[in-house]
Amino acid sequence: MTIDAVLFDFSGTLFRLEEDETWYGDLTWPDGRAFDVHEKAEIMRRMTASVGQIVRFDAERQYAWDNRDLDPALHRVAMLEVLRKSGVPTDEHAERLYARLVDPMQWTPYPDTATVLELLAAQGIPVAVVSNIPFDIRPSFAARGWDRSVQAFTLSYEVGAMKPDPAIFQSALHALGVPADATLMIGDSAEADGGAAALGCRFAQVDPVPTTERPEALLAVLRGHGLAE
Repeated sequence: MTIDAVLFDFSGTLFRLEEDETWYGDLTWPDGRAFDVHEKAEIMRRMTASVGQIVRFDAERQYAWDNRDLDPALHRVAMLEVLRKSGVPTDEHAERLYARLVDPMQWTPYPDTATVLELLAAQGIPVAVVSNIPFDIRPSFAARGWDRSVQAFTLSYEVGAMKPDPAIFQSALHALGVPADATLMIGDSAEADGGAAALGCRFAQVDPVPTTERPEALLAVLRGHGLAE
């Protein structure tokens, strides 16, 4: 069956949160030692992990963690606790890092994001972005003029369901008006994004590596499904 629509994940698929030195310039451990490159990378990984529990929580914060992508307030509670338990030394530092996490303009697109959106638009293939996320990512696309190539944004905190719950994928399919068996879901997590397969969607996985290390993975997926030369 032909592919009539494509669903994309956001974090680690179309965009990635990538820091620079200004993020961590004054972060130090209690003994005064600065965070090294591996410790900084681990904090970033914990800030953007889509699945798996990263730290232990009390009952209140466990609830916030389990429901973080359904409610912005719960997300803030959970992620500030993750940052504190990851060694971020003060509430001020944690608040500053958290503010960057939820700022859509801080996210960096992968090199081929624009190309794949343009290719699909040129073929009249509708696109939805399906994301477990507690904030509006539309500005990331609108600032680059890419919102014209996305027919639907299906965000967990807006629809009340998180991947891999089939309900979030069903919401995207309904918005596009396409059947599941004619739809391709592209994401970086087999556990979360692969949930689309329960409805009959095809699934392709990409690696959420730094953007400089993944110049054409999205294009390769389209080529593999006959959607690009």
